[in-house]
Amino acid sequence: AVVGREYLAHLTDADLALLAAAGAPAPDGTPGTVPVLPADADAGWLRGNPAALPDLLGDPRVFEAVFGWGDSSGPPRPGQAAPVSPFLTFAVAVHRSATELASMGHVAERTGPRQRVPLFDAPALREFLGSPARKLFLAELLASFTRVTSGRYRVRGGGRTRRFSELDPVRLAGLLDGVPDAERPGVYRRLGDVSLFLAGVFPDHATLYGVGPVAVARLLRAAQVPAAEYERLSTVPAIELLEQLGARWYRAAYGLAPVRTARLDVVADVAGRFQQARRVLNHIADRYLFATDHPWLAPPTP
Repeated sequence: AVVGREYLAHLTDADLALLAAAGAPAPDGTPGTVPVLPADADAGWLRGNPAALPDLLGDPRVFEAVFGWGDSSGPPRPGQAAPVSPFLTFAVAVHRSATELASMGHVAERTGPRQRVPLFDAPALREFLGSPARKLFLAELLASFTRVTSGRYRVRGGGRTRRFSELDPVRLAGLLDGVPDAERPGVYRRLGDVSLFLAGVFPDHATLYGVGPVAVARLLRAAQVPAAEYERLSTVPAIELLEQLGARWYRAAYGLAPVRTARLDVVADVAGRFQQARRVLNHIADRYLFATDHPWLAPPTP
């Protein structure tokens, strides 16, 4: 119910109407694959019963309605998808991946740009997606990058200004020099988000357009990496560097937060499972987000 209320905060009336229609009893009385909603269930009913949402998001009928692939058990076959919000699309993709991984023995692991090898890590990814809160976390993460914030900020102790972008971790880390201490947990949280997003959704970009030695040093300082680890981390592959930095930034966001909330507890949890989260996003991106042209997630510019 708690997670359902969080989903409810993101879903539009049109999203809820689609969910209610897809989860309704079949006209011939054939039961659905999840507990059937009442025959009179509509968007208003779902608003009053948010506990039904997590299971409903995993219903194959909802997947078919959102992605328009027809038979969801086969390979992607683009059809007539329903007009829904980006958040609902991502939430359904996350839940569908949990269903898929339940019967998979391996997943594809990135070893270089457009290069993949089988990795027999599916049980760990199933365990990651076994948490309703972590499913919600991934859906919110993806939706948060449909609109990317950028701008300028003034450096503390001087009149200089610098540019930042949420999709550029080097520039985003510079915000730590310009925000009050009370806002630093939020910057650390977003640094963790962009690290996971780039490594999970655009790993080829992260590999091809990695940062140079000076920028790596700035990132390591921003993540408060001990000097003894600089040499090792400055030479690791880009994806591993993002994993290491992202986990540290999530832990910093949790450790510096003045108030610990249940939502922030999930951030700390994901910090300890960062590689699993990245691999789940790799699967989601390959299987659903870029199987066809997708209007909501644009690759970062080099």
